[in-house]
Amino acid sequence: MPINSNAKLNPNLFDQTKVEQKPSRFGFGQGLVLAGEADKQVVALCADLTESTQILPFKNKFPERFIQVGVAEQNLAGLASGLAASGKIPFIASYGMFSPGRNWEQIRTTIAYNEVNVKIAIMHAGISVGPDGGTHQAIEDLAITRVIPKVVIINPCDYIEAREATLAAAKHPLATFLRFHREPTPVITTDESNFEIGQAEVLFTPKDNRKVDVVIFACGPLVYRALLVAQELEKQGLNIYVVNNHTIKPMDEKTIIELAKIAGAVVTVEEHQIAGGMGSAVAEILARNYPVPIEFIGVHDKFGQSGLQDQLLDYYGMGVADIKEAVKKVIKRKLKI
Repeated sequence: MPINSNAKLNPNLFDQTKVEQKPSRFGFGQGLVLAGEADKQVVALCADLTESTQILPFKNKFPERFIQVGVAEQNLAGLASGLAASGKIPFIASYGMFSPGRNWEQIRTTIAYNEVNVKIAIMHAGISVGPDGGTHQAIEDLAITRVIPKVVIINPCDYIEAREATLAAAKHPLATFLRFHREPTPVITTDESNFEIGQAEVLFTPKDNRKVDVVIFACGPLVYRALLVAQELEKQGLNIYVVNNHTIKPMDEKTIIELAKIAGAVVTVEEHQIAGGMGSAVAEILARNYPVPIEFIGVHDKFGQSGLQDQLLDYYGMGVADIKEAVKKVIKRKLKI
């Protein structure tokens, strides 16, 4: 099986009866505590959602370094900006619909414009929030944050990578958005897996690198579905790369261009609107450097609704069958050129 051995993935990856499932937001909670232990300048602020955002463990361990702002997301960003200007490393946490949804201007002006080192933890991202419905399903957050200059944006693929991304963000000098999800999802990485901001990770490699059919760039929990598709289509004779494109900004342009040249066709997979998200960033890079046929998996200009996680992902075109269809479609387009 062409799993990249250098990625050091979960050995039970393709056994859905054994692969562990945890919410990525739990990885954030663990990572924040570890970051607080490593650096006394790390502080945490929350907008009345300490338990669901998993900032509670930090509050319990470091109560003197925690501030409960209350239901006031704009003040959350402004207060964090002042703390950062004073030398602290503030992590602020709320639901993605409220931060950056409600406080975008404060994040833009008081944090990014002033170049202060605030970490914005975006919780309950994507359509898979489920029963909370369309008002709480953040599927536009990447689009509105990646246009802000001088910020880093990361969408970890699972619980372990969420922990590592949080630790890496604490050490990074720029304002950083961290995008986490509510529901349990497969843990595909391990403690030995590599994580580096701005470095995409090749997880699945083709059997025959001389005849690559397509490269799939995915982020967030949908990386797992991309891997399932690659496994199935590999049995049908297709040669596929799957890349965990966790850093939305700054994106790993070198890897994207190199693999697009090898494959000649690209599919992007994300739990976000296809407009303005990770796929759009990939398309912008390729349009400037090496245009190839590309298909986009994500939400197509719709609002969410209440439902179960898997039902919603399938309904909105982010299921395994949808990714397989996109792969076959883009290969046909490539062959016509």
